[in-house]
Amino acid sequence: MTPYPTRRQWLLASSAAAILLSSACSRSAKPKGQTLAKEATLLCLGDSLTFGYGATPDTSYPQRLEQLTGHVTQNAGVNGDTTDGALARLPGLLQANTPGLVLVSIGGNDFLRGLPLDRTKATLEQIVQTAGANTQVVLIAQPKPVLLAAATGSLKDHEVYAEVASDTGVALFAGGWSHVLSRAELRSDQIHANSEGYKVFAERLAAWLREMKFVA
Repeated sequence: MTPYPTRRQWLLASSAAAILLSSACSRSAKPKGQTLAKEATLLCLGDSLTFGYGATPDTSYPQRLEQLTGHVTQNAGVNGDTTDGALARLPGLLQANTPGLVLVSIGGNDFLRGLPLDRTKATLEQIVQTAGANTQVVLIAQPKPVLLAAATGSLKDHEVYAEVASDTGVALFAGGWSHVLSRAELRSDQIHANSEGYKVFAERLAAWLREMKFVA
């Protein structure tokens, strides 16, 4: 049994609180991507937000994204996973799938467990570099957790994602999870989306991928 709290355990420990941060908009200052071939697949690497915790499997964001883009998606989200866990899983996923695009949404559990930020940043960079050796990569920002958070506030992306994007040159989809998780009607609990929240996230991501020319 892990000595660190999972997203769910953190929720139970911080269920009565207030978030007083400003939300961010989805944007990227990086060059546009190369449009994927119609048959290219999308590998969605992440934690419970990618898995779809709080909703049914057919309403997870990867499944919604598949419907919106026409590209087959692989949901490689694992509840409670950290950047270290995602990095360990990545080589096997890349070998088995050979995706045209890897969407990386990981790090929230690192923050919740209080893991060293420099370690999380270094591991995120390794994930981006490993995936980017043979395919295109998009880094998806996750919110900065605030202990004793409540349903009324607004979340802000953790700054580590902008730092990793700047250092590696990877495209950054910012503000997506912060937008969804700042809204009570889009959450199943304080740190997970519900089916409508995953739908909204996927719609915003699909629109951004088209804007950035990753998908047609």
